[in-house]
Amino acid sequence: MFEVFKKELLELLRDRKTLFFVLALPMLIFPVIMGLVAFLGSQAALKAEQKVHTYYIVNEHHSNAFSERVFYHKSFKKYDGDQQFSTIADLKQAVQRGDIDVGVFLHADPSQTLALGEQASWQVVFNDAQSINFIYDRLTSLAKELSDSLREQALIALGVDKNKQTAILQPIKVSKVDTADKRENIGEKLGAFIPYLLIPLVLMGASYPAIDLGAGEKERGTLETLLLTPVTRTQLVLGKFLTVLLSSLACATVTVLSMAIWVSVAISFVELDTIKSAFSSVTGVDFMLIFALLVPIAAIFSSLVLAISIYARTFKEAQNYMAPLSMGVFLPIVVSLMPNMVLNAKTALIPVTNVALAIKEIVKGTVDYGLLSMIVLTSAGLAALLLAFCVRWFSKETVLFR
Repeated sequence: MFEVFKKELLELLRDRKTLFFVLALPMLIFPVIMGLVAFLGSQAALKAEQKVHTYYIVNEHHSNAFSERVFYHKSFKKYDGDQQFSTIADLKQAVQRGDIDVGVFLHADPSQTLALGEQASWQVVFNDAQSINFIYDRLTSLAKELSDSLREQALIALGVDKNKQTAILQPIKVSKVDTADKRENIGEKLGAFIPYLLIPLVLMGASYPAIDLGAGEKERGTLETLLLTPVTRTQLVLGKFLTVLLSSLACATVTVLSMAIWVSVAISFVELDTIKSAFSSVTGVDFMLIFALLVPIAAIFSSLVLAISIYARTFKEAQNYMAPLSMGVFLPIVVSLMPNMVLNAKTALIPVTNVALAIKEIVKGTVDYGLLSMIVLTSAGLAALLLAFCVRWFSKETVLFR
């Protein structure tokens, strides 16, 4: 078995394509892609933050105070064209034509409506299809400042002292006392996304070598020679399985280490307090627990992809069979993100979902070690069953020589 393992491992190390997917991709390409996405996102947000929007206000005389606030705001520029807009339809067409970025229709003077005990209704016309858009928030913020000022003046006119206005407007103030510590809060938000990164990489690290060791052997015509050697079918499968498992774990380990290095490099250049506080509470023991959870899940994936690869006649056919498997891995991870989905005795029995939930609990610092042991044992049991199936699958002539 170990001779087969050594032989497969040497062939794997000579295969540049597999080494690229298992080592170079997680070590260099993924961090570069994620860094590029983060850079482009921050640049888009900065550009939206600094953009100056052209505006037009209908019925400015209803609130000169609001018009002045918008006029002197650094993010707005008054429309200086010749056209006149007097209705909501006119403002819509102007925004659609690109004459203005935003229009504000003042239906009434808020001072007069307040005196009558009524609310003034204003409308903001703009294109809200852009994902990063600060127009509405900025205008509503300016309107709120004016609204607060008018309310304060009205209450003073009614004889309500300024110091008592807060208590009158809000007689009961409810505040929350969160029993969760900082690590639990951050872990709940960030811990759910770590399985999204690790578990698909474990599958990817197993898929490429498995295709080469199963369907690849068939395509190259070397499988028959291997079967003629004085090695049992069980030893052959175990040797190939250990090679695939090692590749899968290497891919996950390299990814974690490269991410840790890139995050350390990024923190040394940029102040990222959120990332610092999130990872400062995660200890080496926690990383070891996460790795311990990934070992049985890697064994499950390795058995599955090896069985698929042995069944496939060609390299391409094996890739086609494994494509649905990749999609199937994401579904249990999505289930772990559903509201109120927690790790308990029932969810600990659901493959992949249990590992995703356990990783989140580890990052939060609230993991139940009993449930953790249950996950490892059940996952190891499932991996053993799949490996036994793989050995039986490999023993059938109808599968090997389809």
